[in-house]
Amino acid sequence: MSEGLAQQLLPENRTGAGSIIANEFVAKSAPDGYTLLVVSGAFVTQAATMKKLPYESLSDFSFVSTIVTYPLVFSVRTDSRFRSLDEFIGFVKANPGKINYPSPGMGTLYHLAGQMFVSMAASTCSTCRFAAARSRSPRCFPAHGAADRRAHQLVPADPGGKIPAARRQLRRALALAARRAHGRRQRARLRGELVPGARWAAGLPSAVVERLNREVRRVLALPDIGQRFAEWGGTPSASTPEEMQRHVSAEIEKWKKSSRARKLELQ
Repeated sequence: MSEGLAQQLLPENRTGAGSIIANEFVAKSAPDGYTLLVVSGAFVTQAATMKKLPYESLSDFSFVSTIVTYPLVFSVRTDSRFRSLDEFIGFVKANPGKINYPSPGMGTLYHLAGQMFVSMAASTCSTCRFAAARSRSPRCFPAHGAADRRAHQLVPADPGGKIPAARRQLRRALALAARRAHGRRQRARLRGELVPGARWAAGLPSAVVERLNREVRRVLALPDIGQRFAEWGGTPSASTPEEMQRHVSAEIEKWKKSSRARKLELQ
């Protein structure tokens, strides 16, 4: 984008509070097109599950374009007896409460995706936080650590870097949660895709939004960019600003509905 805009773009990782600090910084920055925010699935799940945020998730931002879609991969350990999603769901229904799944924490996309899976399977599962959140290791705390339980864990994660390569080799994918087919894996009927996107502070002039949208589309069409995303399991997915805003709004409502149905406590 630096080439097309003839201005240097400087990435800044403003970490903390699950990206809320970065979101607030951009929401309160000047709407001049010089401060860009790239968000992940956490943006919509936070809006759906948190009682209060230091910004309005829809009205405080100017939407530019989605960037890439990642399917969620639902997997089990390679030593698990489950070979298909149907087989797994059958076991869950026959053994409520005997399956657990790890997540980075309450209200995250992976936690909510697991809860949606449980709801659609018409059964119950236990959720537990990763023993080491930084490593994203699909292992529960010792309270859930019996060998047979570890073999029965369901891990919802994206196919990229959320789980270290060594760990991914120890897991068997049962299904993908995606709107379109990805490779030859069985596709689950779950609406859990990750759709990172770009946005600025609210009030950005429409001409600036259109210019930035064209540049995002140009970059996403480059073969080397598509190849890099593919290596992480993603697909470049540009959109119009209106399409992105509708998508974000729909995702927030979807996860709100799912949270209410599962009676999850708001943070």
